[in-house]
Amino acid sequence: MNLSRKWLKEFVDIQASDREYAEIMTIAGQKVETTARLDEEIKNVKVGKVLSIVRHENSDHMWVCQIDVGEAEPVQIVTGAQNVRQGDLVPAALHNSYLAGGVHITKGKLRGEVSNGMLCSIQELGLTHNDFPDACEDGIWILNDEDAHVGQDINEVIGNDDAVVEFEITNNRPDCYSLIGLARETAAAFNVPLKLHEPVVKGGGPGELTELLDVETPDPDLCLRYTARMVRNVKIAPSPKWMRQRLRAAGIRPINNIVDITNYVMVEYGQPMHAFDYRYVGGGKIIVRRAGEDKTLTTLDGSVRNLSPDMLVIADETRPVGLAGIMGGENSEIVSDTVDVVFESANFNGTSIRKTALALGMRTEASGKFEKNIDPMLTLPAVNRACELVELLRAGEVLDGVIDILNYIPAPVALPLEPDRINALLGTDISEADMIEYLRREQISVEDGKVIVPTWRPDLRRMADLAEEVARFYGYNNIPTTLMRGATTRGGYSPSQKLENQAGAAARAMGYSEIITYSFVSPAGMDMIRAPKDDPRRNQIKLLNPLGEDSSVMRTTGIPSMLDILSRNYAYHNKSARLYELAKIYLPVAGEDLPREPKLLMLGSYGPEEDFYSLKGAVEGILSQLNVLPVSFEAVTDNPSFHPGRCAALIIEGKRIGLLGQIHPLAARNYGMDCEVYCAELNFTELLSVLAPEKTFTALPRFPATSRDLAVVCDEAVTVGALEACITGAAGKLLREIKLFDVYRGTGIQPGKKSVAFSLTFRAEDRTLTDADIEPAMDKIVKTLEASLNAVRR
Repeated sequence: MNLSRKWLKEFVDIQASDREYAEIMTIAGQKVETTARLDEEIKNVKVGKVLSIVRHENSDHMWVCQIDVGEAEPVQIVTGAQNVRQGDLVPAALHNSYLAGGVHITKGKLRGEVSNGMLCSIQELGLTHNDFPDACEDGIWILNDEDAHVGQDINEVIGNDDAVVEFEITNNRPDCYSLIGLARETAAAFNVPLKLHEPVVKGGGPGELTELLDVETPDPDLCLRYTARMVRNVKIAPSPKWMRQRLRAAGIRPINNIVDITNYVMVEYGQPMHAFDYRYVGGGKIIVRRAGEDKTLTTLDGSVRNLSPDMLVIADETRPVGLAGIMGGENSEIVSDTVDVVFESANFNGTSIRKTALALGMRTEASGKFEKNIDPMLTLPAVNRACELVELLRAGEVLDGVIDILNYIPAPVALPLEPDRINALLGTDISEADMIEYLRREQISVEDGKVIVPTWRPDLRRMADLAEEVARFYGYNNIPTTLMRGATTRGGYSPSQKLENQAGAAARAMGYSEIITYSFVSPAGMDMIRAPKDDPRRNQIKLLNPLGEDSSVMRTTGIPSMLDILSRNYAYHNKSARLYELAKIYLPVAGEDLPREPKLLMLGSYGPEEDFYSLKGAVEGILSQLNVLPVSFEAVTDNPSFHPGRCAALIIEGKRIGLLGQIHPLAARNYGMDCEVYCAELNFTELLSVLAPEKTFTALPRFPATSRDLAVVCDEAVTVGALEACITGAAGKLLREIKLFDVYRGTGIQPGKKSVAFSLTFRAEDRTLTDADIEPAMDKIVKTLEASLNAVRR
């Protein structure tokens, strides 16, 4: 919400600087985003009077002018404009001046004649013909009729001697989307009187309103209130200068007096309004209804809108003439020959307006206000204010009477004022009288211990809301700092949070950098990783209101997100990358509204030093740091996202908790990568259930270890992991460590076989082992290997 400080003076009289105003309003609960001076851009441009004008001796189109700018001596300026005459008042940009867009003007020579500046057009001052309709569009701006005087700063003439304050308004304060609402907040924050104006309409225009216009609201659930008045014998013309300047400060382009009045009232009261050309309201009847069978409507911007049956429209007896609460129709807009006007001031269901605006992709200033559920009691004073402005501008004759259909009256809200509870909540000792005074500043009355909540304050519904109002004007800075009361609370990390921190630290220690990606992804990601058509991960939750196709579903795997970031790094010519992410996925559950949301630990890498074993080592290192139970690996050859010969599943306690390997070259190519890419996807949520007992201190061994080498010949299909598991199970408690040191194929080994050699380390806690202790274990290992895996000792 943009607020003009000059306009604000009409309602409150404060002397604070822009900085002081922003600080006090922010402390009082209305956060100021920025404060912009409108005169900050244009500097050293003054109103000058043309004392003389003579033809340039060396040019057939230039003139040498002597300009009085209120200084001791006139300044000479050379211009090529043909509309300047002696005695004219003109904007003169002097030496070392600045114009709109940062244009810097300095003195110089034009064909031998000194020019100490430049005469300006409205465009060079950042203005348009809408801002000053009488200005010459293709020449110097003549200021004779602009109530300007010699030497005056041009910013004062164009209304730029103002500051615009941008507020960040929360959605629970729809009253502050208006100048009056912010003026009320300002008066309360500075504790000064609020000057509100009650609209006065003289009326007396020709005709009876009820004979000329009829209004029906067959859908009262969508149209909470509809108020209309009529103006006849309208004179379409530009708005007066003061109104155009105020609208421009609010960021609204002036159009003509009638349209500007509706925009002016919307800014002032926060009540959107619309003006219809009465001659295009068929049968003199307005019907606020659902679109039903009407299929299209051409809006004021010239676009044809496709309507759905539930959209709320403003219609006459035969057709829609506007989208309720969003934009009027082209078939009823105000034009230069409009004679009779109907002013609409209505209140519509915010949810309905938002759905229609989103469906049609046309969110407007009006729809944005209706979405916040503004006060339905605003419609009558707003339409009266519009008619008052019509009479003030002599733009038409207002008919007596008002059509006001009220389908919803907000229930009165009265809350008990409980000073003790408020003080207990705030940790203060504020008297009841002071609390009443703080509320009075906001025009909230207290009667017999009850706070009477105005209709424009839908945010006040409980004691805590009243406590916030008291705190705002007592001053948050004045609330003493105290220790927390009540039950003692203890902060700290949960077990899952501790595990996440450990995993992140371990990944970073191994050279992986953390990334954070969106949970919203493209459904095309499943095709890019070559997921089968019947892959259950394709059952993704679709968003009702996605930002676009690329973020229209909730992810069920983290691989596409990881590959997106890896491919971006590859496209930036980064020679290598190691990335990790703790990412949530969203798995639909049949019969339930909400999905399961397990967390994944994703690792991804590419580069000249990356291969399957470097990724496997990183995963094993992280799992070791997390103190999980022993992990085994099983080859996976049927996952189309991974290379069939370089992919393995991680198994812990019989549970498959993840997958790692090289991304299939075809999938990598889908992401524009022609190198080897590696990914690991671990179910981080499952890791919590496979943690090993907490490690305890063990003294250094007192007795030496004994080593034995064992080489076995087995089938090619037998994995080293299977051999190690078999050895571990058969060796008993004396075995301390297994190390693979050789895999051999060649002379002496039959085709389809391989030789695998291990170094086994044995130790006892209470003695030095002898051959008599170790040989039984070795014999059992050899027999078990032969019986289980058909692996024979070499």
